Amino acid sequence: MKSIYVGVDISKGSLDFCVRSSGSETFHKIGNETKSIRKLLKAISKSDPQAFIAMENTGHYNFNLYQALEGFGFKAYVIDPKHIKRSIGLVRGKNDKVDAKRIAVFIERNHHDLDCWQPISKTVKSLKILLAQRRFKVKQRKALKQQIADLKAVAFNKSTQKLIKINLKNIKEINKHVTEIEALIREEVNSDPKLKKDIVRIKSIPGVGDITAWTIAIKTEGFQRLMNPRKLACFSGVAPFEQQSGSSLKTRPRVSKMADLQLKSTLQMAAMRAVRMKNDLQNYYLRKVEEGKNKMSVLNAVRNKIIHIAMALIKNKTYYQNRLVLS
Repeated sequence: MKSIYVGVDISKGSLDFCVRSSGSETFHKIGNETKSIRKLLKAISKSDPQAFIAMENTGHYNFNLYQALEGFGFKAYVIDPKHIKRSIGLVRGKNDKVDAKRIAVFIERNHHDLDCWQPISKTVKSLKILLAQRRFKVKQRKALKQQIADLKAVAFNKSTQKLIKINLKNIKEINKHVTEIEALIREEVNSDPKLKKDIVRIKSIPGVGDITAWTIAIKTEGFQRLMNPRKLACFSGVAPFEQQSGSSLKTRPRVSKMADLQLKSTLQMAAMRAVRMKNDLQNYYLRKVEEGKNKMSVLNAVRNKIIHIAMALIKNKTYYQNRLVLS
């Protein structure tokens, strides 16, 4: 029996399926609802109960498909959109149907090199949604602060002064929302004793606070994937790669731009806090800077070390000790 390869293009309100088998294709467009998805998956399962199903990672828009997949034996894959985009080369045109086909072709060619998706816990699902909402609120607050700064530069009458007061009131309300969201996140973490212990372990690392720990937890799906520190460092965009081609191109190793920018930014803030505190990471940073190393390169090395230490603490079920000797 020929295998079936399914590409799914996901949007807020609908899903586009491309079902490939023996070089032929059929297309289906359905609502982004668990009931509709299960109905289509059931039909696919009759033809091939172990079909290969792939989708891009579009955040919480994937959740209904995740829920429906848990009742079947399909081999499912969640792929970084940049991975697919770079694999197909130069293309012209784009729509949901074409995107679904490209995903189906991609998984047919590359499924041997990819890890299957595994269902995540309800706690991790909740954390992903809550942290996404917190990021949205923080982004709103940042925009309002910028507006206030701009208005202060041109505050020439009562109307602009009133606008500043309105924005300050909105910031105060957003601060309240952020606090409430963080309280909900802590409730979710406390409901999962194992996850809570692992988060406490990595919070023992200098510079790592709640936001960094929570972000690492959701990016590793509750410490179930990307537990190899090298892979996580690569995913985070903090692992340097050599740039060399023959004798005409040879530069210093650089980090890749293909990275999870959210995790990278969070680790950057953690590293900056760590090097301001008295600990082994600060000693490492100061020693390398005194040796003449570029400050940003050393700071990136600190980010890398935070990842390696965090994964070691989870693996060994222990806590950070400030007597670690760092090379």
